[in-house]
Amino acid sequence: MDDPPSPCNGICRIAPSGLCAGCRRTLDEIAAWRDLSAEGRRAIIAALPDRRA
Repeated sequence: MDDPPSPCNGICRIAPSGLCAGCRRTLDEIAAWRDLSAEGRRAIIAALPDRRA
């Protein structure tokens, strides 16, 4: 299965919540993205909709 693309949308600001205002990933998730497995990336992507609420 192909690696999912990064959810980055170019709005790169860390909000007081500790999440990126654009993609809603944490700094640790952003930093680790390159080295994550496809499964790890899909897990983060699956969590993002709940973070937008």
